[in-house]
This record gives sequence, C-alpha cells and structure tokens, in this order.
Amino acid sequence: MSQAALTISSKNYSSWSLRGWLLCRMAGLDFAEVLVEMDDEARQELLLLSPSVLVPRLTHDDVTVWDTLAIAEYLHEVTPTAGLWPTERAARARCRSVSGEMHLGFHNLRSALPMNLKARHASFKIFSGARPDVERVKAIWTECLEASGGPWLFGTAPTVADAMYAPVCTRFRTYAVELEPQLEAYVETVLSWPLMGEWTEGAMAEPDEIVELEVEF
Repeated sequence: MSQAALTISSKNYSSWSLRGWLLCRMAGLDFAEVLVEMDDEARQELLLLSPSVLVPRLTHDDVTVWDTLAIAEYLHEVTPTAGLWPTERAARARCRSVSGEMHLGFHNLRSALPMNLKARHASFKIFSGARPDVERVKAIWTECLEASGGPWLFGTAPTVADAMYAPVCTRFRTYAVELEPQLEAYVETVLSWPLMGEWTEGAMAEPDEIVELEVEF
C-alpha cells in the first residue's frame, strides 16, 4: 500500500485525531503523522467552538478524505480484510449505527468532559445536561457487550465502534465516572490496548497546554 499521511492535532486533547489515528493503525496503513500548528483555528476546534475539517484528514495516493466515518469507510474499501467492520450483517449494521450515533451526538458529554489524557480528577460532578449522554453511552456498551460476549464491543477484536468510543473511555477514566464491572472491564480493555498506549505516550510528551481545558475541578 502506498505511503499515506494523516493530519492530526493535539494527542492530549483531540478526540477526533485519536479516532482517525486508531482507524489507520487498525487498517495496517503505512502513514506519516502530520501535526497542525496550535493556531487559533486548531484551538477553536479543540474547544468545540468551531467545526473544522482540519483533523483528522487522510491523504492516500490521489485521495484526500476527512470526517472520521468517511475515513473508516475509505479504509474499509482499501483494506477490506482488516476487520474494521464486523463480518456478520446484523452486527455490522449495529456497529455502523452506534458509531454514527457517537459521530453525530453526545455534545453535552464532549463539553462537560473534554478529553485530557494528562488529567485525573478523583471526584467530579457531572452537570445534569451531560448525564443523559453518559447513561446512553453505558446503555450502548452494555447492549453491544451482552450481544457479542466482549471483550470488545463486537467480539474478540476491535472494530470502528471501539475506535469511536475510545476517547470516551479516556474521559470516563479522567473524570472518575462510576461504571458497572462489565463496563469498567471494557474501559480497561480499551485503555490497555497497545495502540492506546502508543498514543498516550505521545500525548504525555506534548509540551503545550490549552489553558481553557486545564481548569481545576
């Protein structure tokens, strides 16, 4: 497969960069990381103040594709044996549905629990507007794990859905969200994933901080 490039921003703060990066690694794509400078536009994207197509953005051969689910579908086309989507039709449909739900929704959760891999809050009060989002994530995970048997959402290997919900796992750990044992085990599965370990190592090495996301709770 030809050399590709994936444009990303902060590994500590950018959940969409993480999703795109995981998908490319899961697909076995040989790609170079291109980091955008932390200018005003990138900061706006990370602070959820402005939609952006800066990150993640994949270039491969003569193709440029942005939007995380579009990247997932493109990678599925060029690496159909990588297992990004479940092979069984009903499971594949559910996987696409829960991935799309994460892609389009959970705005209150994103705002209340911003991704910050360097932070840990032993006690954190989630504001009421975000609680339905948290409960919906729990319900999705429970339904998927009970149907598949785990340890990943759709069985014995990670899929697009796990890449989509991986940043939520980091948020739940950062903000000490209480989870049932089955869901806590799923979070541990994701956070102990070697790919997540590699990404987190890069996040910890980042020198820059975004003050607006470093609030003391």
